[in-house]
Amino acid sequence: MYQKYQTEALVLNSYPLGEADKTCVLYTRDFGLIRARVSGVRNEKSKMRYALQHYSRATIGLIRGARGWRLAGAIALETPARKDTNGVRVFARISELVAKLVVGEEENPYLYETLSQTHEALMQESCESGATIEIVAVARVLYALGYISAEALQTALFTHTAYSIDHLTEAESIRDDLLLSINRALSETHL
Repeated sequence: MYQKYQTEALVLNSYPLGEADKTCVLYTRDFGLIRARVSGVRNEKSKMRYALQHYSRATIGLIRGARGWRLAGAIALETPARKDTNGVRVFARISELVAKLVVGEEENPYLYETLSQTHEALMQESCESGATIEIVAVARVLYALGYISAEALQTALFTHTAYSIDHLTEAESIRDDLLLSINRALSETHL
């Protein structure tokens, strides 16, 4: 008998599989980046289809089978249903970066909180500082994966994952240094 796990997850991407199934790329609180198969989710009757939209946040049930992860349930916590799609586009770029950089399943609480706080900040009704949030989020993702050291930038932006006005003002003041560190780290990844 298989064990069922409950965890929070962000849906970074998905792609169709067969007639009604799909594979979801999820960043979970407890397991890190996983790819899970979902049966029948593309049917109109599926209860999980809205919880598993791209860039949504959900509580999911997972089962690890012989062929990998399978989703056994999902309840939406937050979906990207907004009129202003700028925040969704920013989160989509961050999701793509995370999916490329993270290899294998490994719990990373700091990275999950970074993605979760970024999602929350970008999915607000009026996200005027999306560009700054994106720069800070990418820097924090690279920091969480070991590509940037906090000492190199000498900033407190990496000691937390929040996006208050003070944090965004600090990020604007060191914007050039952040961009330089991000570009250097991305060139080292050879993506």
